[in-house]
This record gives sequence, C-alpha cells and structure tokens, in this order.
Amino acid sequence: MITTLPPLSLYIHIPWCVRKCPYCDFNSHAATGGIPEREYAVALLRDLESLLPLVWGRKVMSVFFGGGTPSLFSARALDDILCGVRALLPLAPGAEITLEANPGAVEAGKFAEFRALGVNRLSLGIQSFNPDHLQALGRIHDEREARGAVELALTHFDNVNLDLMYGLPGQEIAQALADIRTAVNYGASHISAYHLTLEPNTLFYAQPPALPDDDVCAAMQEAIETELADAGYQHYETSAFAQPNRRCRHNLNYWHYGDYLGLGAGAHAKLTLHDQILRQARLRSPQDYLDAVAMGKPAMEEHEVAAADRGFEFMMNALRLTEGFGAALYTERTGLAWDSVENKLQEAGRLGLVTRDTFNIRPTERGQRFLNELLQLFLPD
Repeated sequence: MITTLPPLSLYIHIPWCVRKCPYCDFNSHAATGGIPEREYAVALLRDLESLLPLVWGRKVMSVFFGGGTPSLFSARALDDILCGVRALLPLAPGAEITLEANPGAVEAGKFAEFRALGVNRLSLGIQSFNPDHLQALGRIHDEREARGAVELALTHFDNVNLDLMYGLPGQEIAQALADIRTAVNYGASHISAYHLTLEPNTLFYAQPPALPDDDVCAAMQEAIETELADAGYQHYETSAFAQPNRRCRHNLNYWHYGDYLGLGAGAHAKLTLHDQILRQARLRSPQDYLDAVAMGKPAMEEHEVAAADRGFEFMMNALRLTEGFGAALYTERTGLAWDSVENKLQEAGRLGLVTRDTFNIRPTERGQRFLNELLQLFLPD
C-alpha cells in the first residue's frame, strides 16, 4: 500500500519538427504539411480533462513542453494551452514551466512572448557549436544561429539549459571540451551533456557514421565532468549538470519516481492511486491521436505496474542520480518493503557498483560508468 502520493508533474508533447534528425528516436514528425496547432491545443485540453478524475485535488509542481520542437508553436497557441491547464489543474506557486526550443526554429520575438506567457525555463537543443559537427548531425541550424539563440534566450530567461552531445562523428576530445566551455562562458544555468548513441529506427542506426571508439568517448565524458566541476556545476544526474539551485525540478521528479501526466501524441504517464500505479501511453501518430481524443479514447495503452516491476522501475530512475536516494523513498514511492531489494543491493555493493550507509544509497563512480550492469541486478526474477 502506498500511503503518500508523490509530487505530480505535467508533460506536454509537441511532435512536430522542421526536419527529422538522423540520430533522433523520439516521437517526432517533419512538419511538411503544416501544423494544426489550434486543433492540437484543443485536443490536449480535452485529453487533460479526461484525466482529472485520476488526480483530483493534486497540484502540478512542474510543466514541460517537449518534442519534437515546441517552439514551432505560436505563443498564442502555447498561451491557450497553459491557460487551459491552469483552469483545469492547480499549479503550485512558482511551478517550473519548461519549453524546449531549437535554434533553427525560433524567431527573435518568440522568446519574449514565451516568457510573458509564463514559461520560466528554456531548454535549447544546441548539440554542438562546431559547424562540421552540426552538419554531421543533420541539424537545421549553423554555428551562428546556435550562438544567436543562446544570446537571445539569456536575454529573456535566467534559467536556460543547453543540450550538448559528445562522441560525435569525427569529434576529438578537445572539440567536445570546446563546446562545453562555450556553454559555460555564456553562463547557462544548466548543461545537459549526452553521449551520442545509435538508436534503432533511426537513419544513423541503418547507416552508421564513423564514431569515436569507447575509450575516446569515456575520456571525453571524464574531461567534460572535470571541466564542469571546475566551473562550479553540480553533476547531479548521469548527463545533467547545474549551477547551484538550478537543477531541473521536472526531471528530478521522474528520477525520484514521482507521478506525471502525459498529454499529446506518444506521451507517457505514470499515476499513483494508493492501491496501484498506472502507466499510460498515447497514440504516436499525431492524426491518430487527434482522432482518438475526438472519440474520447486518447490512451493507446494502460496497465497497472506489477509489484515485481516497481522496484526495478524505481532503481532505473533513482540510480541515475549521482547522490543516490534515501532508503525511505523506496518504500514511500513503491509501496514495497525494503527487504524486497536488500539482497540485490548487497550484490551491487559486493561488485563495487553502489555505496550505502544506514539511510542512503548511491552509485559509485564505477556504478555510474556501468549503469546498465548495475540496473540489470534489479530486474524482476
């Protein structure tokens, strides 16, 4: 039995991009025939209205517009969505509201409009400041647009995340560090540094580019972590680095096994109902999603998370945090007794993958480097 409901977040998926990137496995679709933003905004709010019985009385502590490229939407459409959300659900005072944006899909006036309608955190998909690497990644922006977007974002927002990638085709360690130093010099409050991986159902997976080998990528990761630590950034999650008090509250709720509503094509949700934990998934095709909402059936799939799976789900999220988690949080969020995971934690400790004291568990440096090996220990029997 879960006696305390976790914090609740709201994720809103905008599935359109100017062009699909060759490495991207997210549910995104090229906006070749235009974007039905008014129809989609109405559908999102109808979808949310259908979920209200599951979350009566609960406040939303964060909102995240992800994609795709949410900045393709007009400020008016986003304002309609946010106004509808506020009318249907109470937002906590000072709720974090994040919008993802890409440098090649923003206009000078849009950032000011986004800030005015209540967005207080911007996440920019820069990926690299190097023109050769941007071209290799198939990005629609160049170095000049990347720098211009960062400067514009920092004019209107004091909380800006920059997404960067390393392990890129033809990239050397010095080039990866140059990207990080550029982000630091701009004063970004948050930097996400992701290792490029070849995901199934992407062009890069079907036609793999020549990438740096594992040893070079590991050296890049270590150099990036050192560079950001020296610059005063806290490495609080596998790929996330923040200035003090600038950690992403929305993502922290995921990693602490909190709850979240998921609206939009392909969005996922996790909801705790005292006696069960539900997971939902929306239809991936934007048109199918619109049609399903019109018929009152937006969820493609819904299932209860079995007790045997809760422990693994919790660890899959919480062990990404470099500071780990408190033992009490495991029972609070899963409803499971601590002894359900004790033997597996002992094995993880024996392998040097976690360290623990009476109240806290955290991954060691080895556990962070070999996270998949660590997580496999917690798979259901």
